[in-house]
Amino acid sequence: MSFPQHRPRRLRTKPAMRRMTAEYRLDPAELVLPAFIREGLSEPNPITSMPGVLQHTTDTLKRAAAEAVELGVGGIMLFGIPAERDAAGSAGTDPDGVLNKAIADVRAEVGDDLVIMSDVCLDEFTDHGHCGVLDANGVVDNDTTLEIYGRMAVEQARAGAHVLGPSGMMDGQVAVIRQALDEAGFQDVSVIAYAAKYASAFYGPFREAVDSQLKGDRRTYQMDAANRREALLEVELDLEEGADMVMVKPAMSYLDILADVAAMSPVPVAAYQISGEYAMIEAAAANGWIDRRRAIEESVLGIKRAGANIILTYWAAELAAWLKESK
Repeated sequence: MSFPQHRPRRLRTKPAMRRMTAEYRLDPAELVLPAFIREGLSEPNPITSMPGVLQHTTDTLKRAAAEAVELGVGGIMLFGIPAERDAAGSAGTDPDGVLNKAIADVRAEVGDDLVIMSDVCLDEFTDHGHCGVLDANGVVDNDTTLEIYGRMAVEQARAGAHVLGPSGMMDGQVAVIRQALDEAGFQDVSVIAYAAKYASAFYGPFREAVDSQLKGDRRTYQMDAANRREALLEVELDLEEGADMVMVKPAMSYLDILADVAAMSPVPVAAYQISGEYAMIEAAAANGWIDRRRAIEESVLGIKRAGANIILTYWAAELAAWLKESK
């Protein structure tokens, strides 16, 4: 039967009816706030391409973490920007380095009330901006990089991270990190694999956020935007290597990939709403071209609808506050 027997508009008549019949809902506990801390800052530094996002000092980062707890946000993902860089990214394995210190400071501030995640990657720490060390030909050396990732992971776990996020897209990174953690006695520390991370034009503002020193691009290790089936292979490999959660990054242009991964994954699936996605909505809203709040809510709900259990978004705290208000 069809019209007039069927009138789907009946379930859209009033706000209360739409709320009751909604198929998907967002919850603050599903949101993760990415946050940046920069060594040597005396005041927080605004990121011009990401209005409202800061490079934090220790004090402002701790306040952001405490606010996230208050709002019911699920987690925080930490990125560190060191004062000095070298070819091997030595600041990333330094127990007193900016990121490891930030992990310890946030853990001391919020304890286990917030899932503390940290980025296991060298791009913030190398003077060439790549996610791994380079060989004599200037190519990222996968296996040498893995050894460093293992040491980074142990230091971050020792500092107090609950979840480690290897984002470099090196082959075998999850297995090496899992083994290093287990051998060091950190069997309870989880790994969220950046399983399907694509080489994307939408990372641009993030480069400013971490003061990237990148020369060239990352197309030899991040995935090609043309490939869909390959994402499932990457996820399968990370699951075999012991990933506790898997991630698709970016979100916006890869919702089909997210849906594919969500349909086959036996573990929680995350998606990262990246800097360029954030910047575009903020810029359009600032120009009066779109309704800012509605665009934010719709964009994040779309990620949830595509299958994400966990959503990393720079609007996590603001969105959580809106969700709290609406209850």
